[in-house]
Parts: sequence; structure tokens; C-alpha cells
Amino acid sequence: MEISLKEQIARITEWAEEKKAENVRSYVVEGKSDYTDAILVCEGSGELHNRAIADNILGHARENGIYIMGKEGYTQGTWILIDMGNVIVHIFDESTRAYYDIEKLWDASLKLRQQTQQNSETDLNGGEE
Repeated sequence: MEISLKEQIARITEWAEEKKAENVRSYVVEGKSDYTDAILVCEGSGELHNRAIADNILGHARENGIYIMGKEGYTQGTWILIDMGNVIVHIFDESTRAYYDIEKLWDASLKLRQQTQQNSETDLNGGEE
């Protein structure tokens, strides 16, 4: 049974939070990204905690028939990436998350797209909103 993207994000968020993942954020980038439809970002308190979060997500994904295309960074544990095809999960420790700040890229991109869309709508309405 195929589940919706929204439901898959909700499940993955739940699985991360079962292991006390913090600051969980998700971005639906469907139609805005060539490589995935959603990105989920969270953090753990350290390498061992990050691996526990990853293990829980991986275990539940397998139980639910969600194919895991790949995982990276598991051994080091400071930044673990899980690729489920239409959802990419990033599990960081706090300092690595702050350093790379990948959410800033998506926040800026989504704001720019919203602004561009609003400008296009204004142009179509002859300058009136």
C-alpha cells in the first residue's frame, strides 16, 4: 500500500521523536528539487544518540516496506543521511547542524520562490493584487 508524502513525513517524524530527536523540521520540496520530494532535518545529543535515531528510522522504514536507497555518515555519527528516494533524512549533532545550516538554504529558497510567485501573480493582474 502506497502512503502519501505527508503521511510518510509524519511517520518518519514520529520515528525520530521516539528516540528523542530534537528540533525536527521538514521541508516539502516536491517540484522544487530534482532529487527528492521532502527533506527532514533533526538532531541528537551526540554520535551514539544520532545512531539510535537512525536505527529506529531504518528499522521502522523496513517494517513498513519503505525502500532505503542509501545511508551515509553512520559510522562517524555527527551527520547521518538516510536516502529514502522521495524523502531524505538528515540527523545532525548540534554543532554540525549549526555549522552547515542547510535549513537556511531551504528557508531562503522557499521564501524566494514564494516572492517570485507573488510577483508573477501581480504581473498577471496588471500590477494589482
